[in-house]
Amino acid sequence: MRAWLRLGIVVVVASTALELTQVPSALLFGGLLGALVYALLAPGRLAPRPLDAPRWVSLTGQGVVGTIVGASVDWGTFTSLGWSWPVVVAVSASTIVVSVLAGQLLRLHRGVTPVTAAFASIAGGASGMTALSRDLGADDRVVTVLQYLRVLVVLFSLPLVVGLVFHERGGAAAGGFVLGSGRDLLYCALAVGSGLLLGRVAHLPSPAILGPVVTAAVLHAVPGFSDAVVPTWVEGLGYLAIGVQVGLRFTLESLRSIARMLPTAAVSIALTMVTCAGLGLALAAATGTSRLDAYLATTPGGLYAVLATSTSTGGNVTFVTAVQLLRLLLVLLLAPTLARLLRRD
Repeated sequence: MRAWLRLGIVVVVASTALELTQVPSALLFGGLLGALVYALLAPGRLAPRPLDAPRWVSLTGQGVVGTIVGASVDWGTFTSLGWSWPVVVAVSASTIVVSVLAGQLLRLHRGVTPVTAAFASIAGGASGMTALSRDLGADDRVVTVLQYLRVLVVLFSLPLVVGLVFHERGGAAAGGFVLGSGRDLLYCALAVGSGLLLGRVAHLPSPAILGPVVTAAVLHAVPGFSDAVVPTWVEGLGYLAIGVQVGLRFTLESLRSIARMLPTAAVSIALTMVTCAGLGLALAAATGTSRLDAYLATTPGGLYAVLATSTSTGGNVTFVTAVQLLRLLLVLLLAPTLARLLRRD
C-alpha cells in the first residue's frame, strides 16, 4: 500500500506540472512520466519490488478511451470519406512497410532474426505484437522492449510536436470541463462494461478499446443517450490509468537490456517517424484533412496518446481513429503471413 501511495505522489506531481504548463493530455503524460520515474527509482529504495498495474486498471483505462472515441463518432465522417478510403488504405499499408524495412537495421546485431527485427519495429499494435511474436518465431523479449521503446519515444515527442510544430496547446478536452450527470455516468458504465464483454466474445483486435468504441457509438443512437457525454474527470482517470500502466513497464533492467541496440533502434525509430510524418502530409493533401489530424493518424504507435491528443486539441477524432485502427487491423491480419515470408529469408 505504501508503494502505491508513493507512486501516486510522484504521478500527481508530474501531472500537476504538465497541467500547469498546458501540455495536451497532461494526465496521460503525467501518469506515464511519473510511473516511469518511479519504476526506475523504486526497486530497493521506495519499494521492495517493482509494481505492476492490475489487469483491471489497464482494461478500465482502455475501455474509457474507447468510450471517449465512440462518444465522438460521427457516422457522417465515415461515409464522407468516400473516395478517400483507397488513399487511407494505401497510406496505412505504407506505414507498415516503412517500419518493417527500417527495423531490418536491427539485423546488424548478431542474433537478431528478420522476424524479430520486423516485429520489434512494425508500427502500431505493440501489445498485439508482443503477444504474437513468440508463437510466430520472434524473440519476444527483444520485441517487447523495442516496441515499447518506440511507444515511449512517440508518447514524449507528441506534446513537443503538437506544441512546437502545430502550435496547439491545452490540457483539458476541447469542450472545457464537464462534470457530467447521472445519465452520463450510466452511459459510460454501460459502454465500458458491455464493450469489454463484446470485445472478448467477438474476438476483436485490441478488444478492450474496439469493443467500447462500438458500444458507445451504438448507445448514442438510443434516444435516452443521444446527447450523453463522457465527463472530463472520467476522461482524466482513463488517461491516467493508461499512462501509469505503460510507464510501469519500463524498468531499469529492461532499459539496460537494449543498451547495445539503442543507437540502431534510435535510427530505425527516427526513420520510421520521419517517413510516417511525410506520409501524413501526403494524406492531408489527398484527403483535405488538417495536417495535425493527418500527422496524428499516421503516428507509428502510441494509440491512446494519439486519441487523447486529438481529443484535447479539438481534432477530427473519428478520422484519426479510423486510420489508426485500420492500420492496427492490417498489422494483426498480416503478421502471420509476414512471419512466414521472413523466415524464408
